[in-house]
Amino acid sequence: MGLLLIAACSSLAAWLWLTLAQGMFWRTDVRLPPRTAPARWPSVAIVVPARDEAEVLPRSLPSLLAQDYPGPAEVVLVDDGSTDGTAALALRLAAEHPGLPLTVVSPGEPAPGWTGKLWALRHGIAHARSRDSAEPEYLLLTDADIAHAPDSLRELVSAATSARLDLVSQMARLRVVSSWERLVVPAFVYFFAQLYPFRRINRPGGRTAAAAGGCVLLRTEAAVRAGVPDSIRQAVIDDVSLARAVRASGGRIWLGLAERVESVRPYPALGDLWRMVSRSAYAQLRHRPVLLAGTVAGLVLVYLVPPVALVAGLAAGRPAVAWAGGLAWLLMAGTYLPMLRHYRQPVALAPLLPFTALLYLLMTVDSAVQHYRGRGAAWKGRTHARPSDA
Repeated sequence: MGLLLIAACSSLAAWLWLTLAQGMFWRTDVRLPPRTAPARWPSVAIVVPARDEAEVLPRSLPSLLAQDYPGPAEVVLVDDGSTDGTAALALRLAAEHPGLPLTVVSPGEPAPGWTGKLWALRHGIAHARSRDSAEPEYLLLTDADIAHAPDSLRELVSAATSARLDLVSQMARLRVVSSWERLVVPAFVYFFAQLYPFRRINRPGGRTAAAAGGCVLLRTEAAVRAGVPDSIRQAVIDDVSLARAVRASGGRIWLGLAERVESVRPYPALGDLWRMVSRSAYAQLRHRPVLLAGTVAGLVLVYLVPPVALVAGLAAGRPAVAWAGGLAWLLMAGTYLPMLRHYRQPVALAPLLPFTALLYLLMTVDSAVQHYRGRGAAWKGRTHARPSDA
């Protein structure tokens, strides 16, 4: 019980530090900064990498074609080796939903050393910049499963020009319908914000950098200066790598939560969510066993020790253990409440966060196992080479 008391007190200390000193990661009020319409609306190319997206494209592509943007804009959809008729469907949707002009390009299989999405983005950006007219001043990089409100592009550009930002990214509101989605999805965003506190990212001159790949507005000049996507061509977690490259080259970046940019991709079963997390979790740890061991130990101490300490302390009549575990669990649940409210989920899910953290721990371990079996970063029938093999 002495060791459990030490663990419970350590967990409580960790939660006090996270709550007070980790950039207020638990707050959900980081939205687009104050903005006004520019005197001249810059040109924008919307680049959409798509691989076997026929299921979600009818709910996402029309929202891009219907953007109410006062300046010149176009949509470039990059068909990344789809086998489900994605390209033909995109052209049919463009005919049925007239709006912004759509071009569909197909770059072929990725060259050695490239991940599929970044290979697709490279060709989409190159196509947009190769037009006879002037190259676009901004690039909106958005996933094929992301639906945008009609004013989304206008608001993103207004924010970028008003605050003189090189990169503006919004964490799309993910789909939360099934029971497993309710349990796992809000926690996914909560954990992301804990690793990359938005306020620290948005601080001028800050060292923390991250973006949400589903919605990234990037100034073309900044992309050229940072050498992206070529400079990050092997990245599995491309959004964080993109933000780091832009910041390292002197660019100003911003990340916040979206209200009217939504993911339409369903993850109805636990297996669907498991694959979504495990395909990149070990890449987040840079494929290092020591970081994996530290992550597992950290998840156990921070998320699993509190409920165990509370129950064990009450059962053994050790009030100090129970109090330390209970207070840590209370802080955990309390910091999770704002994210649950953001996703319009019941507060009763807050005490279940230790169970969700256990699932993420197992997903992370499975990600490492799949990596060493040569199946790491597998997605839609394509397995990317390990960085050392590329």
